[in-house]
Amino acid sequence: MVVKLLPATLLLLAALLPAVPGMAQEGRRPSNRELGNQPIEITADRVSADSVRNSVTFEGNVVARQGDVTMTSARLYAEYSKEVGAIERIEADGNVRFVQGGREAWAPKATFFNIEQRVVLSGGANLREGENSLQGETLTIYLRENRSVVTGGDRGGRVKAVITPKGGLEQSPK
Repeated sequence: MVVKLLPATLLLLAALLPAVPGMAQEGRRPSNRELGNQPIEITADRVSADSVRNSVTFEGNVVARQGDVTMTSARLYAEYSKEVGAIERIEADGNVRFVQGGREAWAPKATFFNIEQRVVLSGGANLREGENSLQGETLTIYLRENRSVVTGGDRGGRVKAVITPKGGLEQSPK
């Protein structure tokens, strides 16, 4: 089943990966405004809409694409406000994965809070671009502020970053 719906869904995804400081990809990518004008395609095994709860749920092998951004998950749930005419919250769970070019982020769960323009990847979040990586229990991205916070968890977990400098020392022949 193919559904073209939820324009804010992939706008979120497009903003997600480049918002992490130090992990931005070189080269020009479409702005959020440009990306927001591109068609969105969401495929899933099932979709159900609930007009009483103002929500829509995609389930089973969910794949959402807009431009060069792809998100996959087992389930995608969105709540929207009829009064405001906008999505309030989007939850994706079940092996959530975002891919754009050479960047990839994944976690068991991701929640987008539209009004606050905040994304929370939780349950063990990972971000990778090339040889650089970032891991923590929770990755929170503040889209308006172009900043992110990674935490190791409530039980004393730690955050791990691996950064590979470009143009490092040349390897000497053996």
